[in-house]
Amino acid sequence: MRFYYYWIAMAVFVLDYITKKIIETQLEIGDKLSIIGNFFIITSHRNRGAAFGILQEQTTFFILITLVVVAGILTYMYLNRNSGRKVLLVGLGLVLGGAFGNFLDRALYGEVVDFLQFNFGSYTFPIFNVADSGIVCGVALIMLDTVLSMRDEKKEAPREEGKDNNDEPDGKQSV
Repeated sequence: MRFYYYWIAMAVFVLDYITKKIIETQLEIGDKLSIIGNFFIITSHRNRGAAFGILQEQTTFFILITLVVVAGILTYMYLNRNSGRKVLLVGLGLVLGGAFGNFLDRALYGEVVDFLQFNFGSYTFPIFNVADSGIVCGVALIMLDTVLSMRDEKKEAPREEGKDNNDEPDGKQSV
């Protein structure tokens, strides 16, 4: 499938958009719907900041940063489209779809719709959405690609440390 990473970005964006619209139309802000006891709860929440609610009310900043990030991702995807690095391209597609999903919310409404809440005993993980999930999974895949690339580069490097490529087999330098 050609340009599959753009389709991945589109799938994340569409899934994010649909789920946010369902939350907006079916729940009032603050409403909760238990899915798995107290562990997983759908909670209608709005976030005017970044991840975990930091930098509240910085909408213009986030819009500008997201435009730069999206342009960078699109450029990097284009430059690496024939690299054979599928893990990298899938990761970039996930990040692109998530970034654009949250960008649209910020640009249109000045806030992001969050609704996925997980509780671990008395600890409540910050509420997030599908776009955030795409970004986190995408970054994890980009990191995995980095580790795999480093491993592959080590395999291709000469196995003997300290051996100069100009050394002759008998240990004498070539002239």
